[in-house]
Amino acid sequence: MNTARLRDRLAASDPGLLRLAAGLRTVGAIALTLAVLGLLGASVPHLVAGAIAAMVATFAIREKQRSAQAVTLALGLPVALASVSLGALLSSRVLAGDLFFVALIFCAVYSRRFGDRGTALGLIGFQVYFVSLFVGATVSGLPELYGVLGVAFLGSAAARFLLVPETPAGLLERLREAFRVRLAQLVSAQLQLLDAGPEEIDEALKGVREGTARLHETALMIQGRLEEGTSDAAAARLVQRRVADAEIAAERLGLLLLSARSAERADTLTLHLPGAPAPRAGRMPGRDEAMARVRRDLEALRLLVLRPVAARSGTALSQVRNRLLGYREEENLPPAPPVIQDVFRGIGEAARAVLGLRIALDGPQDESDDSPATARSREELDAEDAVIDAGEEDGEQEEVKGLERPTTRAAVQVAVGSSLAIVGGEFLSSQRWYWAVLTCWIVFINTASTGEILVKGYRRLLGTVLGVLAGIVLAGAVGQHTWTAFALVLVLVFAMFYTAPLSYTLMSFFVTAALGLLYTLLHTYSLSVLVLRVEESALGVACGVFAAAFVLPVRTDRRTNELLVTVLERLDDVTEAAVDQLSGGSPEDLLDQARDLDQALADLRAATKPLTHPITPLRARRDTARYVVALLETCAYHARSLAATAELLPTHPSIAADPRLRRAGRRIGDNIAAIAAKVADERSTAAVETGPSIASLLETEVPGTPRFGRVTDRVLRHLQRLDETVVGLARPLQVPVAAPKR
Repeated sequence: MNTARLRDRLAASDPGLLRLAAGLRTVGAIALTLAVLGLLGASVPHLVAGAIAAMVATFAIREKQRSAQAVTLALGLPVALASVSLGALLSSRVLAGDLFFVALIFCAVYSRRFGDRGTALGLIGFQVYFVSLFVGATVSGLPELYGVLGVAFLGSAAARFLLVPETPAGLLERLREAFRVRLAQLVSAQLQLLDAGPEEIDEALKGVREGTARLHETALMIQGRLEEGTSDAAAARLVQRRVADAEIAAERLGLLLLSARSAERADTLTLHLPGAPAPRAGRMPGRDEAMARVRRDLEALRLLVLRPVAARSGTALSQVRNRLLGYREEENLPPAPPVIQDVFRGIGEAARAVLGLRIALDGPQDESDDSPATARSREELDAEDAVIDAGEEDGEQEEVKGLERPTTRAAVQVAVGSSLAIVGGEFLSSQRWYWAVLTCWIVFINTASTGEILVKGYRRLLGTVLGVLAGIVLAGAVGQHTWTAFALVLVLVFAMFYTAPLSYTLMSFFVTAALGLLYTLLHTYSLSVLVLRVEESALGVACGVFAAAFVLPVRTDRRTNELLVTVLERLDDVTEAAVDQLSGGSPEDLLDQARDLDQALADLRAATKPLTHPITPLRARRDTARYVVALLETCAYHARSLAATAELLPTHPSIAADPRLRRAGRRIGDNIAAIAAKVADERSTAAVETGPSIASLLETEVPGTPRFGRVTDRVLRHLQRLDETVVGLARPLQVPVAAPKR
């Protein structure tokens, strides 16, 4: 039981075990390389060169298919051999070597435009040239270095394809397991929210928000791996649909529980920011008894997520499932205040989503203990499965050319920054100048604006300073014990890769600490060398920031505005398509459009980190950026929910098209377009319009006609909240609000 719990925690903390696999694969490649070179009697500099080359050959390759990985690895070896040869040939020619290094850096960054393979080969070329400088490669020593590189690449191949193999199908399976565990963790966090006292409510709400975000992150990861990990396109579409259903149902259940804790209806989790008043539980007749039942049912829902209902599990779990699915029928709802009855409905929908997810992942299940409510849920799921369309649309993107292309701009910036780093680094040390160049190169990786480079540079420098202190301690403890030092290097390399996606500062710390040990092995360790490492890193950061700020700069504001316009366009696409389908229009691929919106929002969230960083002095901008992102997350939730509801139209008996919804959707679309126009061009005169509620727009002019037809209240509620939130975006983005039309 403890082993299963530990496995679940590991799966939840590291979805797909991506970080664990990356760390083990890299450490395995280095260990194999060191073992072979040690048996061959290689010198310590060659051991160091082999270890670094094996690490680079392993982490540089990012392709998902094993065949593509093998091709890139095979191409990487001649690139590495050419790079180390040029490094040795130019080591005594300072000017020519520096000019070539700058040209190599430009090509390495520019090669990113050719996809994962271009990125990998560029990275291998640059890093191996750096290795030649680090170990002092000479022309006479090239034959031995060729052998070292060959062993390193073979060690990388063995670790990748034999020791720690990774198949797209296996990775997708682990991601599905991570989604299941994170879903169970989110239900546990919702239970804590239900039970939290006045002093604990803020922390409990934070846990629900974090759990919802982690579940959403895993859903996006699954989306990115479906095509490679599933041979059947229809099966991939089915898994995508069921993951989306489970995510939306879990998020909606959290909102309903928050409403049950407060006197007002909660429409978003994201806007409950630090300092906001926490929800308080009111006193309603019968509330305590109903809450106790809610608590019991949440525990049951969590059990359903963790344990499938199979023949071996007996009838007890089947009865639990039947009871929860029964809440989807109005006559089965327990007596309780309306806000708590909504929670029971949410639990029923979440149980249905869990059932659909189980069927999609594990195949048909035993139906002998089904209640009528469960049988109806299965019939709905089967009907939905039958109409899932596996077709895809190929979108064409306008190609950006010249210096406006991000890879070209970044290549020019890195080349200029590296040139400055070479000049400045030579003044600091004629032997260690390349550390400044390496830092300048690194701060440009995976960054797109001046603000991102500044924050990354600050984290790099902080991690380097702390790593120097750790390196002093470790180097003193290890002394000249070569294999003890290499064993510690392996531990630090694993820690570097395991923490890299979590904290860039931690990653820099482990890199610098490992380098301190390598200096010891090369007999070049001293306190002055480690201090010089900090100085060169600071110089590299400064050169990188200078180049980003003054050479073809992309200001953080410009970057975030571009991404904000993209998010608004994706939001408009999803909303328009969902409303059109709910109004009787032709079916569209709503789930893919919703995921495009999610990805655009994730890109915006990452780009705003410089604005929301704790050290930023611009507090007002930080608060505005947080507020705008929170509003957009709320819009995305309601848009996803509308998309999921629209896809139920062909199979769900309680939802039918209503042409009057087009009027409501038109106003929302016009307002989104007005905000996007204002963000893209401050001179725009577009304004946001307010008006009567969404429900009032659906009023019929024919006496005796039902007001809402068969459009569910949920659709109207999502449209109303989306309309209000879009209007709410106008104030922080300084978009004028026009008077309602009459």
